Amino acid sequence: MAPKPRGGKTPRGKKKKGKHGENKDLTLGSEEAEPVNMESLGHPEIYPLVLTTKTQEIFSCRIDEDLTDEQPYKLIKKQDILADFQNRAAVSDFYPVKKIIQEYPGDEILIVYDKDFEFGLNFYVIGTEEGKENYLNPPEAQEEQDEDIPEEMYDYKPPVSKPWVSLGSEKEIEEESVTTSTEQITYMISRKRADFGAPIKFSDHNASSVKDAYIECTAYPDKNFVIKQLEKDVGMQVVPEMKEISTQTKWTYPRNATTQYYPREFLEKEKETFGQSKPLADFLNNMSTSVEIALQQNEITNTFIDDWKTLVEEEGTFGDKTDTHLKEYQSFTDLHNLMEKMVTCVSWHPNIYGLIAVSVAVRLSFEERVYFSGKLLLQPSLILFWSFSDPIHPQLMLESPDDIFCFTFCPSNPNIIAGGCINGQIILWDITAHASRIEHVKTGSSRSKKATLKPMFLLEPDDNKEAMYIRHCAVSSIENGHRKVITDIHWLSDTFEINRMGSVFENRSGICCQLVTCSADCTICFWDIRQQKGTTIQSIEKKKEESIEIPNDVPSTFLHLDLSWKPLSKLRLSKGETSLDHCPVKLSMGKDHLIYKTQEKVLVPNIVVKTEEMNPYQNLESGLANLLRPIEDFCTKFFVGTEEGEVLYSDWKMERDPETGRLMILKICFKFGPLLQSCCAPKRYTSGHWSLTRPGVFYIGREDGYIDIWDLLEKTHEPAQSQNICITMINCIKPWTFTAKQQFIAVGDYYGTLHILEIPWTLSHPSTNEASSINHYFEREVKHLEYMEQRKKIREQERKEMALEREKKKVKPHQKGKDQLEADLKMDYESYLELEKTVLLSLGLTKATDTLSFVDMI
Repeated sequence: MAPKPRGGKTPRGKKKKGKHGENKDLTLGSEEAEPVNMESLGHPEIYPLVLTTKTQEIFSCRIDEDLTDEQPYKLIKKQDILADFQNRAAVSDFYPVKKIIQEYPGDEILIVYDKDFEFGLNFYVIGTEEGKENYLNPPEAQEEQDEDIPEEMYDYKPPVSKPWVSLGSEKEIEEESVTTSTEQITYMISRKRADFGAPIKFSDHNASSVKDAYIECTAYPDKNFVIKQLEKDVGMQVVPEMKEISTQTKWTYPRNATTQYYPREFLEKEKETFGQSKPLADFLNNMSTSVEIALQQNEITNTFIDDWKTLVEEEGTFGDKTDTHLKEYQSFTDLHNLMEKMVTCVSWHPNIYGLIAVSVAVRLSFEERVYFSGKLLLQPSLILFWSFSDPIHPQLMLESPDDIFCFTFCPSNPNIIAGGCINGQIILWDITAHASRIEHVKTGSSRSKKATLKPMFLLEPDDNKEAMYIRHCAVSSIENGHRKVITDIHWLSDTFEINRMGSVFENRSGICCQLVTCSADCTICFWDIRQQKGTTIQSIEKKKEESIEIPNDVPSTFLHLDLSWKPLSKLRLSKGETSLDHCPVKLSMGKDHLIYKTQEKVLVPNIVVKTEEMNPYQNLESGLANLLRPIEDFCTKFFVGTEEGEVLYSDWKMERDPETGRLMILKICFKFGPLLQSCCAPKRYTSGHWSLTRPGVFYIGREDGYIDIWDLLEKTHEPAQSQNICITMINCIKPWTFTAKQQFIAVGDYYGTLHILEIPWTLSHPSTNEASSINHYFEREVKHLEYMEQRKKIREQERKEMALEREKKKVKPHQKGKDQLEADLKMDYESYLELEKTVLLSLGLTKATDTLSFVDMI
């Protein structure tokens, strides 16, 4: 038998498997990998590998059934393994040792079950015939003879004293010791002998009236007396005091005992005596009226109601309407996931109160993701469903092949969820089969709702606390979709649908069947979840047979889309003057396009019965736009927020370029400027959201964990207040309305914690005419921007005119003739003579008759 190394060291980059061979953590890729080098361990013929449960069933080498402790090996034919290579290719568990199998000289290969993981994995292959023979027929072990080793004789030598050599320890001793650093001062005080024992009489007098009656001793720094502070290293050890205390409870053996109660009644003679008693009759007559009034009041008014609590509820969620701070209601953290993850998106369930979904992603940069890509593939990316009734255990966990950065519920069927991955793929989940697991709101009378400020939720059974993992049922094609992270996703309304050209048609099915996404690759894509025209049931069944085996718990709702889903149309927002494109971050399709439609359902305590039992998506088929009625005068424009901070207003209708023949969108309609621009904040803004009920209130999250609450009715140049929520960056903000008197806001941070805050009364209830005031404010700002645009145009026209004047001045004058030059000189000389005459007259040097003009002399 081939020797085995001592100790069960696991090779680097791998982890051990469970009892039945489940793969816990393996870094083996899908490509052919080099086997573990066992020469350093002294076994070059041994090649460890992992055999999954399915492979064990194929080759009849199941652990604890075919392979036991008495016979932990099995001979497998080489042809069977080569056939497995042809059937499963790189998926085969023997693929890492493919080269060893092909070059093996024999017909049967020895597979050994490594129960103790001595070579790192659960199985290993012996790659040589000699190693196989040594394992099946081990040679007899030679007995080792211990040689007698004589004990050495020990001679005692007494120690010899050596001269002491200073190593600096005496300096430490001197520094630790306390020595006198200053010279001592001696004072001698003398007194006359006659004054000893003489009587002393004290009296009060004014110190200022007598000279030198007092001396003021003020403190001052003296350089001669400076105390030098020395540091000492002092070690202390705290030792707990141990006490032994014991108590003994006296035990008595149990006994069976019963007790019977019976009423004690008056005797017949006593009853007659009390019945004829006049004081008792007078007492009953006097108190009967008060007792009747009290009984009537109990029937009319509930005396056990808390009036203060009712008054607080009528005024608002909190006891004071002036309270403006967000109060933490609950927080959720995934305690079972040890990886460092952050919250990327938050979405409240549209129908079930108190249920919120959160997507999380690993906190890594792009370079770190590339470096740890192998480990990230082993950790599933999740969307967690949290309920107010259980802040510790997630209700559902949706698995994804990569981190989700945005997701949304389907408006017509909230059990359908669509999400966008960091790699550009679209994921679809169907949780219809698990809808009964989700918690629901406890229904009750109106009186019970008024008696409490917080909603009541049904708890799950105690034996069903483990979170359920749900695999996705469809994923888009990575070659034909987005190239970078998807930043926003929306469902189109169930009232219309569009075709590849962007034309709008009626939606007769009444089901939301189209999506729109935007990505950092500067594209906007429209998707259709229905079967394409020409796809038959036989082709879907054939796809099931050819595809990888799908687990039984994964619904086949969107099997026709899995790995082949392509966008219906793809748009690019060009910047026009250059070849660059705008990078969209957020989309706004308008509230008419994105209205949630509540699914019809019958509410029964603890049971939700849906009216539609059949899958409505199996009978839908796309590509039938030519049979539908087009919708005229439909607004096909939408807003786009870009990475540069611009807001664009564009159209999704497309037209063909006459030169290239490619489909292109129309030119961008408008680029909007900011109506409100604040000063530079102390920290970077990371997220934001408008209030759901107040038009003038919105929330802005910062990277230092603060939320800036803006109230435009109060201040427009700075936030009305700033409140600290957490110690790290806020990634997303999502408000939600529970009732007209209670609102919540969900805040996800960089450390993966979801904070649920209760919005106060002042921030949830709008004031009188608030909407009209905000509209007037916006209109005034729009007029201000228009005025600024007009001023810019005027200034631009003035600059052009000034430039034209400067150009005119630079032009040289035309050459003048001789007569023109003589006339100009004559005019200049006449003006000079007039000036001279005026000066002479003002000085009194000449008279008016003495001067002659140049013309008179001529």
